[in-house]
Amino acid sequence: MAGEHIPDKLYFRIGEVAKIAGVEPYVLRFWETEFPALRPGKSPSGQRLYRRREVELALEIKNLLHEQGFTIEGARKKLEQGKKARQPKLAFQNGPDPASLSKIRSEVDELLKLLKKKK
Repeated sequence: MAGEHIPDKLYFRIGEVAKIAGVEPYVLRFWETEFPALRPGKSPSGQRLYRRREVELALEIKNLLHEQGFTIEGARKKLEQGKKARQPKLAFQNGPDPASLSKIRSEVDELLKLLKKKK
């Protein structure tokens, strides 16, 4: 993925993304059917509009398939694992911590007192 330069703009047409990724547009359309996260929006005229994160995803997919030799299924699983790893961990997965709740409650009370003073 090193070396690809993504221009600083909000939306990209499929031809632009194809050029950045170094693949043909039909390859991107195929990837859209195989990778649920790669879903560009559409303009009122029906043209695909990719956001930056979708361009980055296309580059990641290309890397997995072309450079690392993953199968479509393997790349899909790898991307899903990466997505799970990037998701934030919940603070209270095993139930709320009483000490944390007490601290939060006192901070909220303090904020409420400050807001009441400003009225």
